[in-house]
Amino acid sequence: MHLDPVESSVVAAIGYDYRGRKLFVEFVSGNLYRYEAVPAGVYRDFMEARSKGEYLNEFILGAYEYEQIR
Repeated sequence: MHLDPVESSVVAAIGYDYRGRKLFVEFVSGNLYRYEAVPAGVYRDFMEARSKGEYLNEFILGAYEYEQIR
């Protein structure tokens, strides 16, 4: 999975699997999480959000099943 680096004090990089609708979020701590059944529009909005941390808190955390993979 390719992760694109982003400017954020919380999120280091973001990736998306269009076929599987999986969102990957690498935090500045180095932890990597996979979020399941995330619509492509949410990924695009996340990438375009001015504050990645605020977007993550408001629209992703608690809204999708996830698994820590690193």
